[in-house]
Amino acid sequence: MTKETPLAAPHTKPQDGGPWKADVLGENYQQRTLSFGPDPDGEGEAVATLVRYRPDDTEATAGAVLYVHGFTDYFFQEHLAEHFATRGYHFYALDLRKCGRSLRDGQTPHYVTDLALYDDELNEALRIVREETGAPVVLNAHSTGGLILPLWLDRLNRARGTAAAGVAGVVLNSPWFDLHGPAYYRTVGTPIIKALGRFRKMIEIPLGKATTYGDSLHHTVAGEWDYNLDWKPLHGFPVRFGWLRAIRNGHAQLHAGLDIGVPSLILRSRMTKFAREYGPAVDVADAVLDVKQIQRWSGCLGDRTNIVPIDGAKHDVFLSSAEPLAHAFAELDNWLDWLAVYRAKSGNGSPEAGA
Repeated sequence: MTKETPLAAPHTKPQDGGPWKADVLGENYQQRTLSFGPDPDGEGEAVATLVRYRPDDTEATAGAVLYVHGFTDYFFQEHLAEHFATRGYHFYALDLRKCGRSLRDGQTPHYVTDLALYDDELNEALRIVREETGAPVVLNAHSTGGLILPLWLDRLNRARGTAAAGVAGVVLNSPWFDLHGPAYYRTVGTPIIKALGRFRKMIEIPLGKATTYGDSLHHTVAGEWDYNLDWKPLHGFPVRFGWLRAIRNGHAQLHAGLDIGVPSLILRSRMTKFAREYGPAVDVADAVLDVKQIQRWSGCLGDRTNIVPIDGAKHDVFLSSAEPLAHAFAELDNWLDWLAVYRAKSGNGSPEAGA
């Protein structure tokens, strides 16, 4: 399979979306709109939203973090931002085009026909974070974001080097590295997905509307987290063939081997539990992805990779109950400590590195 042409610059030159303004998360959070002109998939204007957390009582000296969400998702995890801030990191999060804060009237939530289209907002977000902080950036992504991010980094690394661009390392939270289910989904099923995704892009895949995972999260059902159900509905957004074709193309690129150019930490649940209806077993397992697939393909990222199973974790490890959440944060902190030492020993930990 032929790899994509490296991208040294965004496909579309970003337009000035205006200054930072108050964000929906309230005090200490601001947002900034990133505009990229007409959507290549023909759904109005392509915009993304960069969010930053600026607490008054912490000093950021360790670096910066840029977070990217998954499918049927957006940034709302305030406790994650606060944890990084207490570690001395500037915290930023990106709502990708047609997702969360970036969804506009008439657009299909999360719909793109090529994951490389996200390079526009990823490049621009990284530029802004580097411009504002001058610090090395740790990238953090969840689920589908955990596929989008490495593909972009591989292109970035081939174009000009991820370390030279200011990226220090990557934390992936239950990244989506393959389809789950029987093997024929990935063999016989993939050519069908690609054919329908090319010629009948907007057709919905009949997956049903199970609320299992959403029920385990949201405080109105069985969970403890509060978030916008218009942006993250309990049953998830419909999956369309054009989008799933883009995902399968991304999987194929990953499986062929990437070189993201920096070390990575991969956090996942220790086990998977698929269910049509919510039950207590869903609270202590990944109810969305097959963790064996995460384990299998993590070595395809290139560079140093540390994979850590978390007992009792949910699909979004950082939305788990108290004990696995504390375990996940402890593993994150240990890895961040290791990364600082590693960068110092390798000559990449100086203030000038990646400038």
